[in-house]
Amino acid sequence: MLDKPASFPRARLAATPEAVLAALPQIGRLMITAKNLGATHERIGPIETVAFADGWAVVGGADHESRIELAAVAEMVVDRTSVMRDQAYPRIDLHRADGSYICGIVGFDGLEPFDNAIAAFGPGEALDPKPDASPTERIEPAPTDPGLVTLEAVRDAATPVVVGFRQPGFRQAFRGIVETVKPAMGFINIMRGDFHLHLKSGAVAEWREADGERRAINAEGVELGLYLAPAEAQL
Repeated sequence: MLDKPASFPRARLAATPEAVLAALPQIGRLMITAKNLGATHERIGPIETVAFADGWAVVGGADHESRIELAAVAEMVVDRTSVMRDQAYPRIDLHRADGSYICGIVGFDGLEPFDNAIAAFGPGEALDPKPDASPTERIEPAPTDPGLVTLEAVRDAATPVVVGFRQPGFRQAFRGIVETVKPAMGFINIMRGDFHLHLKSGAVAEWREADGERRAINAEGVELGLYLAPAEAQL
């Protein structure tokens, strides 16, 4: 009988969320990314601590503030297929029981530290390649786009702020000063070494005040999960 390979290009992990998330500090520099309705929120940097409290994993570090509800994670998929400019960006995608996406954890230091960190969980169950995403039309934001106008005002204020993101089973926030807001390729972008926000043109129809926050709302009246708050606000 042939031995199983040490890894597959894509695989479903057979491990607990607690075990996998506890291994994150071993990966090195990484990105935790989540998205919904045209908003993509990305925290970048090494993980220093992973603690567990009240059913949540609390992922901490100088460049991170993320929380993942353990019971929400029904599936963890490893994907080693992303390569850009000869650099591999392996990832672990977390999914809910209905198949919906919670977040992705993307290694920025290549395959070796990533594979070493999760080697104890075995190769997992091999999966087919992920279908290519369909191309979408890119429309540059108008000067009056509510997403652009509000983020430019945050930039111009030059004071610390929370740019946060919430979805069922997931919370994440950046705290700091937004120095640059740059429209490009159909998105409104905040680009820092420790944080990226990509907000699709037209995704925000208005910002609604609630509980001391400004929450992004789309044209259908649905919250994106993106919010702005004072720097001292709780996650």
